[in-house]
Amino acid sequence: MPTYSDDLIKSVLRSTKVIAMVGASANDMRPSYFAMKYLLAKGYIIHPINPGLAGKEILGQTVYASLKDVPAPVDISEEAETLAKEAGLTVIMDRCPKIEYGRLSGEIGWMGVNRKVIDNRKPLLFNKGGALRRS
Repeated sequence: MPTYSDDLIKSVLRSTKVIAMVGASANDMRPSYFAMKYLLAKGYIIHPINPGLAGKEILGQTVYASLKDVPAPVDISEEAETLAKEAGLTVIMDRCPKIEYGRLSGEIGWMGVNRKVIDNRKPLLFNKGGALRRS
């Protein structure tokens, strides 16, 4: 996985407005649904891409079958990588905007993301025997 400086990621997150989310899910138990909801709440415009749900809506956003079906320019999509690099633009790949936004804003640093290890285990809040653990 490529490495990028935090300053570069912050710059892209600040300048980006429109994101195509390939593989978006209408299932509220899926990570893509949660990430989409989070990014919408932060003011991003999200175009969900899912051929099986094309024409329907996820979180009030019309779902498209493919990137070429999105009617507006997209700031973030894999298909645009080569064109963007050739035009001298900054490209960041294989990073989740939701994770990076939360990590860099401090919103999810307390869950271990700032140590660059993300897992699905809940933080240990209680000691053996059920007593509240103090940090």
